[in-house]
Amino acid sequence: MFTGIVQGRGDVQSIEKGEAVWTYTIRLPNTSGLERGASVAINGVCLTATDMDDGFVSFDVIEETLQRTNLGGLGEGDAVNVERSLKMGDELGGHLLSGHIMGLGSVVQRTEVGEGVDLTVEAPHSMMKYIHEKGYIGLNGASLTIGRISGDRFDIHLIPETLRLTTFGSLNVGGAINIEIDAMTQTIVATVERMMKQENGGGGA
Repeated sequence: MFTGIVQGRGDVQSIEKGEAVWTYTIRLPNTSGLERGASVAINGVCLTATDMDDGFVSFDVIEETLQRTNLGGLGEGDAVNVERSLKMGDELGGHLLSGHIMGLGSVVQRTEVGEGVDLTVEAPHSMMKYIHEKGYIGLNGASLTIGRISGDRFDIHLIPETLRLTTFGSLNVGGAINIEIDAMTQTIVATVERMMKQENGGGGA
């Protein structure tokens, strides 16, 4: 599990493209205590460390993940958001995330607001029922508060500290964003939909 509090940026050093698996080697901001087999969120995607060497960590990524996330569009030298997995006793500063991406969004507008940045993100229509103003959402692994919503678009307001620690500072219009909706929100929406369906069915009997 993860908290959505990005701990820093990593840099993609190399990508080995196999037939079914791509191996990414990424320089992480902190590898202290990291062991082979540990879970690390890269742009919000839960990956397993397969090899380590002097700050460089390798991860295997299967085709399904490449197609459903923005990892497939990364190149050597690109920066990524990094979070180590949550440990018992750690502070939960954001909200619980699993590292399982539900879909891809796209930046449709970027506005500099003083020292901060406002982004407008367009999400798949099927995901909008989970996205509510002042709720929270996982974007590229960062736990963020949702601003104004219009159709299939929503706003995100980024403070200077978030821009400093993450890759959002260099994210421009057209950039792809990994979206994760937390399990609790999914459960609540599914429960309400089921109850409404039952009520509507009962009313028509």
